[in-house]
Amino acid sequence: MKVLQIVESAYRATIEEQDDTILWLTQAMRGAGADLDVLLRANAVNYAIAGQDASGLAFGDWTQTQPPNIPDDVARLIGKGVAIYAVAEDLADRGLGDARMVDGVERVGRATLPRLMGGYDQIWHW
Repeated sequence: MKVLQIVESAYRATIEEQDDTILWLTQAMRGAGADLDVLLRANAVNYAIAGQDASGLAFGDWTQTQPPNIPDDVARLIGKGVAIYAVAEDLADRGLGDARMVDGVERVGRATLPRLMGGYDQIWHW
């Protein structure tokens, strides 16, 4: 069964767990043999941008000692054969249309989404 996971909510639980829960779950399931790909849309397109650094994250006197490194998580997924797509219009809406993305992330237009989704047995939306 081939599954496309649509990730829309960004940075969910990244302070507590230092990983996006769905990207972590995807990596674990892929390691167990699942056939999964990921579509980043809305605020989650930020995950596709290379060179992010959250090492200065602090709230009052509290400092995050193990900040998330989402671009590395995305790159690891690609290395495991997971296709990662980012909606081009969502990137542009956030001023990231020309930003350098993690190698291997594919930009897709909204108009092509029905065709892309048609190639999967299931769609999981997070």
